[in-house]
Amino acid sequence: MLAVLAVLTAGLLVFHRAVPNSVGHVGSLLEAFLPWLGVVVVALLGLALLRRSALALVALLLPVAAWTYLFGGLFLPGAEPGPRDLVVVQHNVSDENADPAGTARALAGAEPDLIALEELVPSALPVYEKTLAPDYPYHAVRGTVGLWSRHPLTDARRLDIKPQGIAEGWHRGLRTTVHTPHGAIAAYVAHLPSVRVRASGLASSWRDESAGLLGAAIAAEKRDRVVLLGDLNGTVDDRGLAPLTSRMNVAERGFAFSFPAGFPLARIDQVMARSATVGHIRALPATGSDHLPVAARIAWG
Repeated sequence: MLAVLAVLTAGLLVFHRAVPNSVGHVGSLLEAFLPWLGVVVVALLGLALLRRSALALVALLLPVAAWTYLFGGLFLPGAEPGPRDLVVVQHNVSDENADPAGTARALAGAEPDLIALEELVPSALPVYEKTLAPDYPYHAVRGTVGLWSRHPLTDARRLDIKPQGIAEGWHRGLRTTVHTPHGAIAAYVAHLPSVRVRASGLASSWRDESAGLLGAAIAAEKRDRVVLLGDLNGTVDDRGLAPLTSRMNVAERGFAFSFPAGFPLARIDQVMARSATVGHIRALPATGSDHLPVAARIAWG
């Protein structure tokens, strides 16, 4: 039985795309927590050692190899920083954050070039603007998302990623141009709709539709160099984000689980780039939000 469970675990790791999504988005649900199958492997290893089962131990080589292939590289050290690198921070600050000033100071303390924020509410926005202004004199806000920058911003506009069925007034997309010393970059900030785990499975239709709209906008982007920062309410393994992950590079090093802040289980706050490499991504210390901030270094070719 342990050997069978080991083979099944390996199969889920290797062939997770084959798990159907037609009923309850089960495939996406599995992919949201795919790295945690490593815990299953460790549990099976403990049982195999307890039972002294040579067959189970041999079978466990399959899921160990599969997990290492998929996620082992995330533990490797990142490349050395380069002179053209861009450091970015992404954070869903929470519309219930009781300490926006402290949150802003914590994010600025990481000394990034760009800070992307979601769930900005009118009462907290002036606090973020005032606190970040000394180091980030340029910013653009559209709806509940915003971008703060050390470098000039132009062409800021609202990005329509609202799925059908969501009420008017839902504005969670922003596109602007960042004029860095090494050239202009198209920057996108997005907050995709939330997903819910229910008895019937994963409710992610709105998230998936919004991801499709965002992916289409990025595909139509005329600038070669693009960065996407946002709370995408999905992991990079989740097929629901395929319209984005199929077009953009994701972090090559680091797990940076960001949600929930009290016991992070998944990274749903993402940094992606086109015509660039997203190096090591890491979670920053908790703020007043239910998400952890994430920071990454983007290396442009």
